[in-house]
Order: sequence, then structure tokens, then C-alpha cells
Amino acid sequence: MKSLLIYLKDYKKETILAPLFKMLEASFELLVPLVMAAVIDVGIAGEDRPYIVKMCFVLIALGLIGLVCSITAQYYSAKAAAGFGTDVRHALFEHIQKFTFTDMDMIGSSTLITRMTSDVNQIQAGVNLVLRLFLRSPFIVFGAMIMAFTVDAKAAVIFVVVIPLLSVIVFGIMLITMPLYKKVQAGLDRVLLATKEMKPLRD
Repeated sequence: MKSLLIYLKDYKKETILAPLFKMLEASFELLVPLVMAAVIDVGIAGEDRPYIVKMCFVLIALGLIGLVCSITAQYYSAKAAAGFGTDVRHALFEHIQKFTFTDMDMIGSSTLITRMTSDVNQIQAGVNLVLRLFLRSPFIVFGAMIMAFTVDAKAAVIFVVVIPLLSVIVFGIMLITMPLYKKVQAGLDRVLLATKEMKPLRD
């Protein structure tokens, strides 16, 4: 993993700004329940229409600012991931060029094609996903729990039970699917090999 991170060195700004803007988006989302609570407790309870209208504009502003932050984060994460994928492909291609014919026969051309295409695409998508969700997901989960305790402490107890349970389920799914990924890669190699062998027959 460390050997892959060096390909992000030219995109340090993007790798910092993408998670930062995602956290800003999450912060504005977490403010929405507080605004809604204020609308109900102050505006509706006191039949204060001007206050309700004002809070509605606040909600619209929070939504628009969050949208801008989200689009900005998507732009920077996509830019960093695309550049990362390009650099990895170039490095991988240069490395393959150093192989001898014996090495290529041992590894197999179908495997090399898979590494150059599918594998790099998945790593690129993974980088994009990490930059967008690595900090946002835990921040939004624990932030939502804190906000829930702020609004209603009794109802927020559900978060304390559900969050660890969801964590166990997610990590359990990851442990189950990781071995399956290797089988999928082996199957993809066989498909590419069969396609390559059938191509001369069609020509």
C-alpha cells in the first residue's frame, strides 16, 4: 500500500481539500436537525411565522452551501484519483516492459492485461472513494450521535446500540468478501485468456 501512495505525491492539495470539503458538507448537514428543532420549539410552538420563514431560509442556505462543498470535494477527489490512476498505469507499463519473454509466459498475458485495466481501475475508484468517505463517514456517524443527544437524549440511546452493531456487520461483510475477490480476479483472467484465444478464429 505504501508503494502506491507515492503516486499521490503530485496531488497533495487535492488529497487534503477533498476530505476537508466533505467534512464541511457533513457539518452543514448536521446543523439541519438543530434548525428543525428550533423551528418546532420556537417558531411553531410560539406561532412565530417570521421566525419560521427565517429558519427556512437558513435551511436553504445550509443546503446550497453543502451542495457547493460536495461538488468541490467531488472535483478534487476525482482529479486526484484520475491522476493517481494515470501515474500507476505508466509505472506498471514501464515495469512490464522490463520483463523477459520467460517472465511474460510464466505470468500470462491475460493476467498482465487484467492488472493494467481492471485492477488499476478498481484502485483508482478506491482512492476516489477513500478521499470522499474516509473522514466523512465516521464524522457524520459520531456527529449525528452527538446531535441526537443534543435534541433528545433518550432517543439517542438507539445510536449507541446501532453504531457498534453496524460496524460489526460491515467488517464482517469485508472479511467474507475479500477472499471472494481473489476468485473473481482469477475468473477474469480466464475470461481474458479465452477471449484472446478466440479472436484469431474470428479474424
